[in-house]
Amino acid sequence: MKNMTCIPLFILMVLFSCSKDDSPTSPEPINNILYFPPIDSDIWETKSFADLEWNDSALQPLLDYLEDKNTKSFIILHDGKIVVEQYFNNHTATSPWYWASAGKTLTTAISGIAQNEGLININNRVSDYLGTGWTSATLEKENLITCKNLLSMNSGLDDGLGDSVSPINLKYIADAGARWAYHNVYVKMQDVVAQASNQSWSNYFNTKLRDKIGMTGAWINSNDFSVYWSNTRSMARFGLLIYANGTWENIPIIPENFLNEATNTSQNINQSYGYLWWLNGKSSYHLPASQLEFNGELVPNAPADMYAALGKNDQKIYIVPSKKLVVIRMGHAADNINFALSSFDKDLWEKINALIN
Repeated sequence: MKNMTCIPLFILMVLFSCSKDDSPTSPEPINNILYFPPIDSDIWETKSFADLEWNDSALQPLLDYLEDKNTKSFIILHDGKIVVEQYFNNHTATSPWYWASAGKTLTTAISGIAQNEGLININNRVSDYLGTGWTSATLEKENLITCKNLLSMNSGLDDGLGDSVSPINLKYIADAGARWAYHNVYVKMQDVVAQASNQSWSNYFNTKLRDKIGMTGAWINSNDFSVYWSNTRSMARFGLLIYANGTWENIPIIPENFLNEATNTSQNINQSYGYLWWLNGKSSYHLPASQLEFNGELVPNAPADMYAALGKNDQKIYIVPSKKLVVIRMGHAADNINFALSSFDKDLWEKINALIN
């Protein structure tokens, strides 16, 4: 995926200026523990280090490290309330930034919503929705590819032909299910949902997800597919929705059973991958642009139950149920350009552990 910062900022700000939902404030939370910010304002309750008995002497080293590693913004939520929120390098709370491949998980969420509405079934063939010829594979091989294969990254299509998802770039290399490869072909799920709903992808996304939880942001086209841009709190809202098992206060948004599938191993090749979510705590993992299997956990010093949305140049959503945490990081690459996982994950968790333990 190309660096998205070349898109004029004023265009993004215009797009985002109309993206707030005008609905009244949502009902009171269903319990006294998990907090949800109002969907119609920027008010967001906070929680102190004293409440959590965290190590406040570890905060400044964490912030210094983040700033040194090209970070734009960083948020930690505990049971929905903000404990840490910091902006760096001229970034602000209202500045938009790209999610890169962390936004893949937005496609997962919408796929679950569309399935719950009876518009799609992820076990069906992609060609059932898009028609045949959406790849350059033979009809026999193309018809092996299901929507679930797209969400699981095991379509069997060649991952070495560039970012474009035009048919000429979607060439057969193995039968669906036989090979795991990190590939932009997942965006065809957006076409599936648009076709099945008879709406544009953006309209369906905004109506069914964004506006229901008070996010701002927009899908910006680049290189034959769309990348999501938003402010940091919008990413945190999405992370909170996932942490809350797909329910915002007492309103179901994403089916919980679908999210359980999405955040567990989805195929038998890469144990550390669900439906576009990366999973910690597994015994092995694969990385983008490689067919090698690596032994051990994705992030050995992070909690084993952590799962994550990981995007190019270290865009991060970490969700840790056992610690009641959602952690957000946006910015440039901490070190070298990368597609998802990097050494930064381990180093960052060393700093976070010093703070929360």
